[in-house]
Amino acid sequence: MKRSGLITTKIGMTRLYDDGGVAHPVTVLSVGDCTVIGNRTMEKNGYVANILGMREAKAKHVAKPQAIAAEKAGIKPYRKVVEFRVSDDCVIPVGTALSAAHFIAGQFVDVQATSKGKGFQGAMKRHNFGGKEASHGVLKAHRSIGGTGMREWPGRVLKGKKMAGQMGNETVTVQNLKVFGVDAAENLIFVEGAVPGANGTFVLVFDAVKKEQAELPVPTHTVQAPVAEEAPAENETATAAETETAETVAE
Repeated sequence: MKRSGLITTKIGMTRLYDDGGVAHPVTVLSVGDCTVIGNRTMEKNGYVANILGMREAKAKHVAKPQAIAAEKAGIKPYRKVVEFRVSDDCVIPVGTALSAAHFIAGQFVDVQATSKGKGFQGAMKRHNFGGKEASHGVLKAHRSIGGTGMREWPGRVLKGKKMAGQMGNETVTVQNLKVFGVDAAENLIFVEGAVPGANGTFVLVFDAVKKEQAELPVPTHTVQAPVAEEAPAENETATAAETETAETVAE
C-alpha cells in the first residue's frame, strides 16, 4: 500500500509539551486548501498517481499549460501542483479536499522542500573547510581552499570539486520525522524537528519510505462537512409537551 502525500506550507517553529511535561521542538505545517485536481491511470499514463493542487490562483498567474489543463478539467488553477504516485487502492476522487488528519500522531513522515538560498559563498562556509593557518608564512589567503588543479594528467579540475559557489536554494529531503500531533480543526500538522525552507515555503509531506506504518487512513482522511442537527418532528414535539403537562397535573 502506497498512500498519497500532502502539499503544505511551512508556518514556523514552536515547542509543544507531551504528557510528561517534556518540551519538543516542532515545525508547524498548514494543509490549507490542498485538493485533488486529477488522477493518472495505468491504462492511460502507465502509472497510478494523484495530482494535488494548493493555493488557488488566477489563470494569468500560472503557466499557460496549467491554465489550459485546469479549464479542460473544469477546476480552478492552483499555484502549486504536485503528483504523488500511489497504489491502486489509494486513488482519491477528483475534487476531494484533503485534511491534516491524513496523518496521525506518532507516525513517521518524509518532508521535501526548497532550502533557504545563501547566495555565493566561499568553501569554508559552503563545505566546512578549515582554512589555512593564521601564521607561518600565510599571507592574505587564510580562507582560500588551496590547490584545485592537476599536473600534466589529467590537467584539469575534476567535476564535483568542492569550491566556492551558490549555496542553498536546492531541493532537500529529510526522512523519518515523527508527527507529534495533528490539529484537524485548524488543518495543521506538527512535525518534530526542523524542516528545510523559509516560512511560507511549500513543503511536501508523505509517509516515510524507510519505516513500516500501521493503521493509517486509507486512501486518505478528507475534510468532512459539518452535519446539521435535525429538527424534532411535530409529533415528537407534541408528545414531549403532553408528557410535561401530565407531570404538572400529577404534582
